[in-house]
Amino acid sequence: MKYLGSCHCGRVKFEAEGEIASVMSCNCSICQRKGALMWFLPRDAVRLLTPDEDASTYLFNRHAIRHRFCANCGIHPYGEAKAPTGEDMVAVNARCLEGIELSAIPVTQFDGRAL
Repeated sequence: MKYLGSCHCGRVKFEAEGEIASVMSCNCSICQRKGALMWFLPRDAVRLLTPDEDASTYLFNRHAIRHRFCANCGIHPYGEAKAPTGEDMVAVNARCLEGIELSAIPVTQFDGRAL
């Protein structure tokens, strides 16, 4: 299935293709504050509909994850990183997807504080 996603103001838009079997909630210092529910996909399953430079990047700690956000409205629609296998991955914030029922998607808890 193909999903449309965006920040609040629409400056950052994308399509993500796949099946949402579950999402992850992380309690690390940034995810807890963002309240993101992350759906992990290979990078080639996500297509930007707006220029890449419209999304700002925040790096912290080991700089392993590129936390992408809209500098205009402040919403964090996705992040980019490498999987442990070396594959390019995207963590889409499911809260930024159109037409989904979040309460119907299983949520896995991840203890990011322990890393």
